[in-house]
Amino acid sequence: MDSDLKALQDVRDLLGAARAAQKEYLHFNQSQVDRVCESVVQAGLDHARYLAELAAEETQLGVAESKVLKNEFSVRDAWEDFKDLKTVGIIKSEPENGYHEIAEPFGVVAAVIPMTNPTSTALFKILISLKTRNAIVVSPHPRSVRCIAESCRIAQEAAVRAGAPQGLIQWMTQVTIEATQHLMGHEWTDLIVATGGEGLVHAAYSAGNPAYGVGPGNVSVYIHRSADVPHAAAAIVTSQTFDNATICCSEQSLVCDQSRSQEFLSELKRHKAHVTSPEETTMLERVCVRGRMMNPEIVGKFPAFIARKAGFSIPEDTTVLIVPYQGVGPKYPLSCEILTPLLTYYEADNEQQAEELCLEILRFGGLGHTFGIHATDEELIRSWAFKMPVNRYLVNAPTTQGGIGFSVKMEPSMTLGCGSFGKNISGDNITARHLMCIKKFCYIKPEFDQKYIQPRLQGTSTSPTPSAQPNPELHAGAPRPVLAPVRPYLMDKHNRRRL
Repeated sequence: MDSDLKALQDVRDLLGAARAAQKEYLHFNQSQVDRVCESVVQAGLDHARYLAELAAEETQLGVAESKVLKNEFSVRDAWEDFKDLKTVGIIKSEPENGYHEIAEPFGVVAAVIPMTNPTSTALFKILISLKTRNAIVVSPHPRSVRCIAESCRIAQEAAVRAGAPQGLIQWMTQVTIEATQHLMGHEWTDLIVATGGEGLVHAAYSAGNPAYGVGPGNVSVYIHRSADVPHAAAAIVTSQTFDNATICCSEQSLVCDQSRSQEFLSELKRHKAHVTSPEETTMLERVCVRGRMMNPEIVGKFPAFIARKAGFSIPEDTTVLIVPYQGVGPKYPLSCEILTPLLTYYEADNEQQAEELCLEILRFGGLGHTFGIHATDEELIRSWAFKMPVNRYLVNAPTTQGGIGFSVKMEPSMTLGCGSFGKNISGDNITARHLMCIKKFCYIKPEFDQKYIQPRLQGTSTSPTPSAQPNPELHAGAPRPVLAPVRPYLMDKHNRRRL
């Protein structure tokens, strides 16, 4: 069989197996579901280092030690956040109001996993799917098939040990663009959870199935004149060195108040940041961007590697490249999202100029995602929270760890929505509560019954009745419109056609 056709047939086989397993899993009670999840969490923790090293070896991106933390975070912290969430049967009940809510799974989740955070995102999406009684079919990035497949295998074996049906976790091993599109658009797919670039998110929303797609994050950060500058510099370097800034909420551009700029740059240099010369900046522009997109060859690489590729040398232990810059947009290539420890650097004379710069950066590919501010002026902090068109507004925190809910009080997640600002269906940190359908189970209100139904039963209704008199506006002999017979609109869920 042709390899492309085989990949498409594999998708159908994976969906069929997942669908069959989910029908069995649907009947698990809450304690059985939680037992399965706890087994997967423990397996993820036990294999966190193995999977991290495998991901670093296969993708050649990021820092293995950071990937260990990401793997642990994606199962341990996520599970702590939603382990008590009710996902089976009646999950909310107000007997006094005759109101109840029932949780139902979507069915089969199609999960698209990026190369930048492969094992952590795979483990996370598997866990939130299992918690909500969904099956999952994983589509790996082509450059991280092996480490994602291992994550799925480990999770599947752990789930089965805890009593889950075989086939509940499936994964593609022959990955093509066509196969991933087939997975997202297939009639047996009930929900898409897509993490990746703008093109992938658009494809997910166009596939014809319900979808959570998350957009890019061109994160701008403001260092106000009231900032604790040493703390701000330490937080930013901590953020950039966490897996070499491969998470989409990592800082991309710094806007610093001119009065604190020299102090701030000195602090960054103390943490082994390198501030580029104009010549070095030009060299970086040639290698870091392809068209209007980041060059995948430098994503997640160490600063010294990027410098060598550009044509200049810096110390091997350099933490981040700080690039003084003058503009934003297509004419200024380094102002786009680049998932590597490289930050464009702008000075602002005042708060108004800083606001305009930060907004301009967000509009260039970062709307809805994340914004960071370092300040101690509480009035300014609060006023800017209303001005920034983002769903994650982080104060005095590293945005990499902050956006995913590691360093701030926010839902732990590896899938971050951009909301209406960024043309996403949700601005939330996507988690287990997003992967279940809530049915409303309601009784009639007693007051409505007494006012409208009982009088009619007793023949004393005062509700208006249709008039038997002809409408005087329709004069005798006037033609009446001919109405087509109404057909009931029924939909066959899986064949996508009218019955």
